[in-house]
Amino acid sequence: MINIHQKTLNDLEFPTICNHIAERCVTQHGKIKALAITPYPTSQEVLFGLQQTNEYVSSRLHETVIPNHGYDPIDREIKFLDIEDSVLDKGSFKKLSTISETVNIHLRFFKKYQEQYPTLFKTVDPIEYTTAIIDAVNAIFDKYGELRDDASPLLQTTRRRINQVKAKINTSFASALSQYNGYGYLDDIRESVVDNVRVLAVTAMHRRKVKGAIMGSSKTGSIVYIQPEATLQAQRELNNLLFEEDEEIKRILKALTNTVRPYTPLFTVYQDILSAIDVIAAKAGYAEKLNAVLPTITKDRELTLKDAYHPLLLISNTSKGEKTFPQDIQLTTDSRIIVISGPNAGGKSITLKTVGLLQLMLQSGMLIPVHAYSRMCLFNKVLTDIGDNQSIENHLSTYSYRLKNMNYFLKKCDKHTMFLIDEFGTGSDPELGGALAETFLEVFHERNSFGIITTHYANLKMMANETPEIVNANMLFDARTLEPLFKLHLGEAGSSFTFEVAQKNGIPYSLINRSKKKVERGKIRFDKSIANLQKERSKLAKTTSTLKEKEQKAAQRDQKLQEVNAKVQSKLESYQELYDSNQRLIYLGQKLDTISEKFFHDKKKRELVAELMKVVQIENSKRKKQSVKAARAKKAKETQVKKEVQKEVAVIRKKKQQAKKTAPKPIEKPKPILKIGDHVRMQDGKAVGTIDELTKGKAIVNYGIFTTNVSVDQLELVTRSKKK
Repeated sequence: MINIHQKTLNDLEFPTICNHIAERCVTQHGKIKALAITPYPTSQEVLFGLQQTNEYVSSRLHETVIPNHGYDPIDREIKFLDIEDSVLDKGSFKKLSTISETVNIHLRFFKKYQEQYPTLFKTVDPIEYTTAIIDAVNAIFDKYGELRDDASPLLQTTRRRINQVKAKINTSFASALSQYNGYGYLDDIRESVVDNVRVLAVTAMHRRKVKGAIMGSSKTGSIVYIQPEATLQAQRELNNLLFEEDEEIKRILKALTNTVRPYTPLFTVYQDILSAIDVIAAKAGYAEKLNAVLPTITKDRELTLKDAYHPLLLISNTSKGEKTFPQDIQLTTDSRIIVISGPNAGGKSITLKTVGLLQLMLQSGMLIPVHAYSRMCLFNKVLTDIGDNQSIENHLSTYSYRLKNMNYFLKKCDKHTMFLIDEFGTGSDPELGGALAETFLEVFHERNSFGIITTHYANLKMMANETPEIVNANMLFDARTLEPLFKLHLGEAGSSFTFEVAQKNGIPYSLINRSKKKVERGKIRFDKSIANLQKERSKLAKTTSTLKEKEQKAAQRDQKLQEVNAKVQSKLESYQELYDSNQRLIYLGQKLDTISEKFFHDKKKRELVAELMKVVQIENSKRKKQSVKAARAKKAKETQVKKEVQKEVAVIRKKKQQAKKTAPKPIEKPKPILKIGDHVRMQDGKAVGTIDELTKGKAIVNYGIFTTNVSVDQLELVTRSKKK
């Protein structure tokens, strides 16, 4: 039987978690239940609650989304139904029908998808499925919440007569309105409504000329409101019919109330199940906010937390944009108790609270912010002694209070207990208090309890070092700056860095040195050794972190190179296949060219056909039989490769064109000035001629056999004339 004291819940700030979950509830009953969450009393209920939350979280990944569970509270309706001969109003029936339909939707949904949501199906399966309430209400009310005309034969008849009488009243009133308006007896507004009755707006001077009942007058008295005599009889009949309608409605509502009264216990169950689903949904929403998961729940006594976050600290830091440091913590049968030491403000208390709060959340059916590979067992008791618990009311000092707490621990501790003690043994003389704390720790160890304590006492560190199943641990600090790294390291005690921290905060070295002389040399050496070990550990941690980063980067580069290599190899194979295919086609083309040339000369058709058939048979003998699907796939692959080649060729061509554009232009030599008698030739020609005449950019060139008139720009000099 699991029994966790309220003090433990308060010490670990569990009510704050409940508040966060209550804020995510959409129903009033769900909020109340969320605020009252406590760890489940049995391990079976714990596992069931965890599966409920886990299934709801997983529903976000499925296409089958869980239906909406919101509802209007029906506490008032349930109280009325418990009173004999009470009658519910119209709005109450709509609420009862709606909540019944909401539950039925969930029952049908979880029955249909019980393979995906087995635990949630078991949660709702005991609920009775019935449409009797919905059918009874729908038979009386329409979709707008109004009584149907056919709710009873008498109501239907009465309403039909009411409509007839109203039509008669409207007709007679319209006639009177037209008549008296023609006489000029009415005011400009002509008509009005008094006590839901249409009346004529008669000017005061003509009030005696209009027959009917006076219903009132205007504030100034200039207008008198008169109901025409023609409508009086019909109005009295209408009033009687409205009374009959009201009486019939009361009778129908009373009958309907008596119909649903036997389902009063079921309505209570409806609220209970929907509010329970509301809490489960809120837990799931909170888990998503924390990126929480369900760790492995083991029957072995083990607590292995990987990347564990304190939920409240994580939410607070995330909202501020600050980093939260996760912790790795392990408690097993071989290392059941951890003694965390080291200077204050290093995260000892947060680490202790993280373990306790996550354990409480898990045993309350909540997913927790840890790595999925984490493993946890369940504890029957979680005992805490955290913070300064000085009791003013009971006139107890901190130490007296803590001693009473230790006495309670000694009574309750067993192998199914986890204890969490912050600043173990403080509040008294260090040596005497430390000795008593050591004795308490021995008892906890003898009773096979699991636990974590934080301390500054050297004797407890020594005990942890010498006692099997008790492990020293420390919070890592930067050796140079003495800034905390918020990382728990198991296996070594932590130095309090008392003198180092004092020196860092400006205490004169002479005072620190005098203080050192007041302390036993062995204790200073022990603390110094621990401090040195922590400094070495800090250096090793940094080196390890750097090496891991380099290793990860190298692995990423290696993976990228392998991927690139695979792609290149695949492309080379594809290009080789394309090249072989093209070479075969070139060979066939050459073969066909040879055969056609031979036929061109000898015109022998038989030999032509024989040669062609021979070529076809040779080629077919090389082909492998393929299915249509395989042939299509091969063709598609070849097409794809061709497209890739064309793209790459296009890119290469584009690069060459750009290179040509960007390449420096060759320095053009100055063009020589041509003279008569020079030997020249056309820029695109080979024949050399002699210039006979030069006029206005034109030259007559003599080639011996003929002469031609060309532009000087089209000529280039071969040799100069020898004439001087």
